[in-house]
Amino acid sequence: MPGSGGIVQRTLYLVLLLASPLHAQPTDPLRTLIVEVVGEGAPLQGATVTVGDRTAKTADDGRATFQVPAGGHDVAAQMTGFAPVIERVMVTADPTTRIRLTLEEIPGLEETVIVTATRTNTRLQDQPVRVEVIDREEIEEKALMTPGSVAMLLAETTGLRVQTTSPALGAANVRIQGLRGRYSQLVADGLPLYGAQGDSFSLLQVPPLDLGQVEVIKGAASALYGASALGGVINLVSRRPVEAERELLINSTSQSGLDLTSWLAHPMTDTASWTLLGGYHRQSRTDLDEDGWLDLPAFDRVVLRPRVFVDNGKGTSLFGTIGVMAEDRRGGTARGASLANGRPFPEELNSRHVDGGFVGRWLVHGTRVLAVRGSFMRRSQDRLFGAVREFGVRQTWFGEASLQGATGRHTWVGGAALQQERFDLRELPQFDYRFSTPSVFMQDEIRLGDTWVVALSARADQHSEYGFLATPRVSVLSRPAPGWVVRLSAGTGTFAPTPFTEETEETGLSRVRPLRGLRAERARGASFDVTRFVGPIEITGTLFGSIVLRPVQRRVLENGDVELINAAEATNTGGTELLLRYRRDGFVALATHAWTRSTELDPDASIRRAVPLTPSHAGSLNAIWEGEDWGRFGIEVYFTGTQLLEENPYRSVGLPHVLVGALGERRLGQIRLFLNAENLLDVRQTRHDPLTLPAPRPDGRWTVDAWAPLDGRVVNGGIRVTF
Repeated sequence: MPGSGGIVQRTLYLVLLLASPLHAQPTDPLRTLIVEVVGEGAPLQGATVTVGDRTAKTADDGRATFQVPAGGHDVAAQMTGFAPVIERVMVTADPTTRIRLTLEEIPGLEETVIVTATRTNTRLQDQPVRVEVIDREEIEEKALMTPGSVAMLLAETTGLRVQTTSPALGAANVRIQGLRGRYSQLVADGLPLYGAQGDSFSLLQVPPLDLGQVEVIKGAASALYGASALGGVINLVSRRPVEAERELLINSTSQSGLDLTSWLAHPMTDTASWTLLGGYHRQSRTDLDEDGWLDLPAFDRVVLRPRVFVDNGKGTSLFGTIGVMAEDRRGGTARGASLANGRPFPEELNSRHVDGGFVGRWLVHGTRVLAVRGSFMRRSQDRLFGAVREFGVRQTWFGEASLQGATGRHTWVGGAALQQERFDLRELPQFDYRFSTPSVFMQDEIRLGDTWVVALSARADQHSEYGFLATPRVSVLSRPAPGWVVRLSAGTGTFAPTPFTEETEETGLSRVRPLRGLRAERARGASFDVTRFVGPIEITGTLFGSIVLRPVQRRVLENGDVELINAAEATNTGGTELLLRYRRDGFVALATHAWTRSTELDPDASIRRAVPLTPSHAGSLNAIWEGEDWGRFGIEVYFTGTQLLEENPYRSVGLPHVLVGALGERRLGQIRLFLNAENLLDVRQTRHDPLTLPAPRPDGRWTVDAWAPLDGRVVNGGIRVTF
């Protein structure tokens, strides 16, 4: 996003021009204010300096002189190629006051990416909180691989694992740094458009074509997003329209899949524009090993999402969206087939989703920004598990108001929010719940000199079911030397339990006892990472750890019923991440490795064990060549190590495996032809063991967990046209 930095600078400049006028009396004598601007240790000539409503350029000595009355003044400096700076200066009764502003050069190989997930809307490289950003270029690449879902986009991000939770229907969620998927909060433009806690199907129903970037905060983020972000946050940021544009993507797969997706963008006025995403996605039933159980469920899905953007260039911006999705899924036994008990076991899910969201920002009281956000989501699910049917409806209402500003070295934001969650289950009303959670929060980013930034965050939630939940967090950014960036973050998280876990998402609630006496889960976590830039090379190493207290686990009772309990011991997780990236002239190479160690108390055996489906080692090698004229070509290799399996009679540990893929795209003017191959080595779990069990599990499941791909080799290709 090369143009984002310029937009930020222009916006900053306009904000300063709108700053409140000087309040000195006409009779007050003027004092001399000398502003010196330096960069990389040397004076900067030609930098723009603004004090109140006065603007001047620095001379060859890097200085600009102003005549101002005594009192407080906001002084701003900016220059092309450098990050802008604002500081508050107090002009005393002395004849002359001096201030020195240091501008940091924007490295040539770093894009100017503005991060919104941390609320302060600052540059990625200035964030004390480590934020992993998937940019538009990578989104476009993954949109050619899986146009109907963002699951692959996230699965190929270091520290994230997309775990299949239902082999029958293909449901999946995201585990962040080894923590279970229910702890990961999925939001869109900062709004809970997929629900307060989402579910195991949301990732599969979001097309990536209209995303501008994806922001991932790893580790406890409850201080920013409340009692649903114990493990981290994934923020899907919408694609902003620049000019009138139309795109059409048609994709077909070797497994009888079809995607038709279009994205339209058009300006309405000089300050307003709209976009529209529409898509139809289909998959046919597929039984690859011909054992009578569908390895790929069938589905038909329709998605429609309009968005409206307004920005007057004077500090007021508005954003609104409505989303509609309808999907029918069919899995389980194939037609005419049966399981070991001689009976068929069909699984079905009919989903209907509607949401709406609004974000407004207004410049008030000089440099203060008032932000108001609100959203609504309703999702109904009609599910069939063999002979058991469940119809449930989830609803989430959300509203928030905050005030953001900059005072001297402080960039702060504070506000209040109210979130309401509802769940109604027609067949089992004992699982219905109504949660209301008013909250207050604050965050302060403090610049300490030229090399340190400290961010302090805190949130207080008053949950109607689980009481008072407080979640502080502190993050530190340091640049000890040119080319070095160090971040340290520590914080707490909370999670408000519901009947939904990875297991109950697959089996339903008919065998689960009503929830009794559950307490909120709490977590403590920390991470330390170091990044080194050496020319076109970026190297990042991360050390992380977390402790989840009172984790909710599933326990099987003697009569076969299932109950959810708070475990007596904590879940402990720790690990490392390593990333090496090389960029030069359209070529990008990436190597990653993640080591994760996570242990918990086995609720049935009362002994500690590794958390199931958590590979100790995972790594990747990727390379892509891209040219504006001819297109792109990429190859990728992913490694997944051993992982503990649960209730699997065929093996106790999953086999390590390697996945190889390749992508080619040819550009012919406005037409792009693409061909992609995933899992070229045709790794498939059912090549080693059956997917179905000789007898059902106590909770009714007929399949083992998915520890390797179920779909084998998949080739897809199509055409993408830009009008």
